[in-house]
Amino acid sequence: MKLSGKIALIPGASRSIGRAIARRLGSEGVQLILPTFDWPESITAMEEEFSSAGFSFLSLPVDLRSNDAVLKLAAKIQNDFGSLHILVNNIERGGMPVVHGSYDHPHNTEQWDLEISTTLKAKWLLFHHCLPLLLESGEAAVVNISSIAGIGGRSGAAAPFFNDAYSAANRAISSFTETWAREAAPTVRVNELMLGLIRHRHGEETRGWGELSTEEKEAVHSQCLLERTGTPEEVADAALFLIRDARYITGTILKMDGGMTLGGQLVPPMPKGILT
Repeated sequence: MKLSGKIALIPGASRSIGRAIARRLGSEGVQLILPTFDWPESITAMEEEFSSAGFSFLSLPVDLRSNDAVLKLAAKIQNDFGSLHILVNNIERGGMPVVHGSYDHPHNTEQWDLEISTTLKAKWLLFHHCLPLLLESGEAAVVNISSIAGIGGRSGAAAPFFNDAYSAANRAISSFTETWAREAAPTVRVNELMLGLIRHRHGEETRGWGELSTEEKEAVHSQCLLERTGTPEEVADAALFLIRDARYITGTILKMDGGMTLGGQLVPPMPKGILT
C-alpha cells in the first residue's frame, strides 16, 4: 500500500505505542485521525510534537466505549475525509496487579468492566462502524494491537503486569482478528500485532516496573529469549510492515515478544543415545 495521502485512524496516540505508530505513519505522509480520552498532558505533548513535525492530523475527544460516540466518529470521518484506509486498533486498559492489587479491593470496583470495555468492546465498535469506510476505500489495512497476556495470563514472570480481565480480553482479540479478516476480504487486510513487554507499556518506564524487585526484573529478562523488553519504535516498525508491506498477509497474528512466551524452556544437549 502506498501511504502518502492515505487516511489513518489511530486511537491511543497520546501514549507511547500509539504515538510511535502515528509518528511513523505521519512521516510517510499519512493523514492522522487521533481520538483521545484521558491523559491530558500526554495529549498536549502529542499535539505539539505532531504540529512541529508538520503532520496533517485531527485530534478530538471520543469515548470509544460508547456506541453512539463511535458512530459519530465514523460519520465525521465520512464527512471530513470521505474514506478511511488504515485502522490501528490500539485501544486498551489493563490494571497491573502489582499496582492495582486484587479486584476485591474497593478501589477496583469498576476495574474488571473497564478492562473489558476498553480492551475488547472499544476495538469491536471501531472495526464495526468503520468497516464500511474501509471497504469503500478499495484497499485498506487493519492492525489489532494485543498482548501476550492472552496466552499466559497472570502467570510466570509477567504475572505482575497482566490482570485477569485484561488477559481474557486479549485472548478474545485473536478471535476478532480471524473473523474480521474473513468479513473484510478481499480488499481489507486484518492482522494482529501481539506484543510482549514493551517499554512505557508493561516494561521499563512504567509505574509497575518500578515496583518490581531486582530479582523480579531479572526474572522477566531471563524468561525473554532476547533478554530485554521491546521499544515503541520497534512496535512501529512492525505495524508499518503489516500496513504497508504485508500485501499477501491477512488474518495473521504476529507475535512480537522477544521470545518471552518461549522462554523458560531450555533446549538440553543432545543425548548420546544407546544404539551402536
